[in-house]
Amino acid sequence: MSESSANILEQQATNRRNTIFVMVFFILFVGFLGFGFDVFLLGYSPGGGRSLFGFPVATCAALLLGGFSAWRGLEGGASAVLNSSGAVPASADDPRYKQLQNVVEEMAIAAGLPKPQVYVIPDPDPNAFATGKDPEHACIAVTQGLLDSLNREELQGVVAHEMGHVRNYDIRVLTVIAALIGAVMLLVEFGSRTMAWGGGGRRRSSDRSGGGGGIILLVFWVIGIILAPFIAQLLAMAVSRQREYLADASGAELTRNPGALASALQKIDAAVEPTRSIKKGTAHLCIANPLGSSLDDKEGFFANLFSTHPPMQKRIMILKGMAYQHA
Repeated sequence: MSESSANILEQQATNRRNTIFVMVFFILFVGFLGFGFDVFLLGYSPGGGRSLFGFPVATCAALLLGGFSAWRGLEGGASAVLNSSGAVPASADDPRYKQLQNVVEEMAIAAGLPKPQVYVIPDPDPNAFATGKDPEHACIAVTQGLLDSLNREELQGVVAHEMGHVRNYDIRVLTVIAALIGAVMLLVEFGSRTMAWGGGGRRRSSDRSGGGGGIILLVFWVIGIILAPFIAQLLAMAVSRQREYLADASGAELTRNPGALASALQKIDAAVEPTRSIKKGTAHLCIANPLGSSLDDKEGFFANLFSTHPPMQKRIMILKGMAYQHA
């Protein structure tokens, strides 16, 4: 079966597996950075022997730092994202937003979830995102440009896409990823400063850490410290891309009308101006890259590495395949 004709449930299952793999790798990477501190800077030896501490304190601290950062981000992350984009509540009493409120309520019922809070961003470029720590505390924000350019069915497709993010807990996953990136940055900064004055201790610990095997581990750890910011960003982008495919499939499932979302994405893709109200740090939350990167229009190794979103034309093709449209 071709990718464009794969049914919705198969698309969801594939993307969940891929995302879990990337998340596990991210967490292991954070733990590896902490483990390097233990072995090469604190003298910890997994096989025994003398050490400054009798257990891998830096490894535990790194994982605890990531967990604390994620918790703090989940508690206040939604407000920070909304404030940074200039989003304002879409009042249910305002006739301009009546249709939007009705569509959000319909899709919440279809998903079996509480209705999210609804916000509008005063920006002429069509875009949208969902945020929050869980379905009970979710928010959906759309730009004024989106409301002005889409018909009701297309708007329903976009809102269903965002409800897919809410239902699949993407809003939590993406916030955790952002927090882990922050934890990695802290570890890198600490590691760089420590290595600048801890050379003697590093040599002694490497002597005890297994000869040739210890040297190899040291080389990989130093490379990891140097490339950590780059690797963290790549993993965040990979998670974001997989979650967009999953949310497209989930949105099609909720509306039973994948063609409407495909049409909406075509209109969003046709808008060439960036979404100026949405900052770079929250670009991965949006249905389309607000920065307008040309890499998002391409496929291949480098595009997959550096783009925050999958190719729009590929997403449209998959949705049209679900709707049995081939043009």
